[in-house]
Amino acid sequence: MACIMSAAVKMFSVLAGLMLFLFFSNAPALAETDVRDAMVKIFAIQSKPDYNNPWNMLGNVQVNGSGCVIEGNKILTNAHVVSDRTFIQVRLHGQPQKYKAKILAISHEADLALLTVDDPTFFKDITPLEFGGLPEVQQDVLVYGFPEGGDTLSTTKGVVSRVEYQTYVHSNLTLLAIQLDAAINLGNSGGPVLANGTLVGVVMQTIFVANDIGYIVPVPVINHFLEDLQDGAYDGFPSLGVIAQNMENEGLKRKYGLGKEDSGVLVTKVIINSSAEGHLQPDDVIMKIDGHEIAEDGTVEFRHKERTSLNYYINKHHLGDMLGLEILRNGIPQTITVKLTKPLGKNQLVPIKQYDTRPSYYIYGGLVFSPLTVNYLQVFGDVWYDQAPKNLIYYYSFELPTAAREEVVNLVKVLPADVNKGYHGNMDFRVTKVNGRKINNLRQLIRIVEESKDEPFIVFENRWGVKIVLDRKKAEAELPSILKTYRIPADRSKDLLEKLHN
Repeated sequence: MACIMSAAVKMFSVLAGLMLFLFFSNAPALAETDVRDAMVKIFAIQSKPDYNNPWNMLGNVQVNGSGCVIEGNKILTNAHVVSDRTFIQVRLHGQPQKYKAKILAISHEADLALLTVDDPTFFKDITPLEFGGLPEVQQDVLVYGFPEGGDTLSTTKGVVSRVEYQTYVHSNLTLLAIQLDAAINLGNSGGPVLANGTLVGVVMQTIFVANDIGYIVPVPVINHFLEDLQDGAYDGFPSLGVIAQNMENEGLKRKYGLGKEDSGVLVTKVIINSSAEGHLQPDDVIMKIDGHEIAEDGTVEFRHKERTSLNYYINKHHLGDMLGLEILRNGIPQTITVKLTKPLGKNQLVPIKQYDTRPSYYIYGGLVFSPLTVNYLQVFGDVWYDQAPKNLIYYYSFELPTAAREEVVNLVKVLPADVNKGYHGNMDFRVTKVNGRKINNLRQLIRIVEESKDEPFIVFENRWGVKIVLDRKKAEAELPSILKTYRIPADRSKDLLEKLHN
């Protein structure tokens, strides 16, 4: 028995030795291809404008995020990690040194950014991550990043819950997104999500009031961003520029000539200067897009038994591409092509959130005027869509640009002075006329004010006929003291110092 046990022990020792030899002989190869080596922690200093006091900045804030090295000595991350930046540094996983980085390209619409480091030693011996495809629902994925709670690389495991169109918080636009159940926290933003060792997405946002609901930018959106940059310029994602309603009601379908088995969406409005202008018209029914049937609820199938917004087949294109549509007009089927000329987010009267830019403003008699933007609405808090003045939310939610109207000119505040006595509480007053003349943008307001040298009064009026009247001579005489009192460098922003007739 002792001999048998001794032989067994010897055999075990031999096998164990062989296993250790194989492990250590393969260790260098595994280390060389370890995906963790491509993980990057990002340190950014951001300085955002103060839209309530548009001549000021809010001050520096440090933001940490995550990223990864991809082909071409580039670092892929989120736009919101590096937007409004003043200084960026990056550090590789397992390395002590931080390197100064710079932005190569940024897509605020898709919340993506590319960085690089001029020092070539940063990328030495780093194998860039390879791109995979769009993962399947219920597929396991790994989330890498540098969330709060520590300084080293964190890895969490999750499952793909949904693949559908979602609102990207950074831009408030909707694009294809993936929902995960993996733990995602502050600092994970921009970190890569891998399946089977390949990159399938980039972490972008989470719902903190819910348990384990996070969203990532999927590979098709990332690829669109990278392909867009091949000509050296970023153009964005195209939009069609129509407002359409679903056609689930049988009476609605019959009225517009659809059979029982037919489906599509009804065009109710064609936005001026959009891609669709001159091609589509109200009461058209769009039945197919690039050969794909549109369901009566406005969705399309993008994978077997998986549906999402019809915008999927629009946003897959690049600006300048031709989009094929099959429509029903006055009961007659037609096939048309539309050249996609307008970027996503440019068909709105109130523009989407702006980054890396300063707000425009103009001060006259202590009245501070500025175009209405989402940035200004966000001054009212995290739930600005509930807390901001309802008249401003109306313009954001429902008003569209017209041939003349380019922006909403808002009276942001009144800087109290003798000339504006009685108006000190006025704010969020949308100006539609100056001295009885309609205005369509802030430059027109300035032009009319400065052309009214012979007028004794300057009258600002809103859509309800409410007027703010200032004595012109007094307003001009008090302007220097108003600027000095409130420590304002100029009566207008730098972009408005150019000749107004340009």
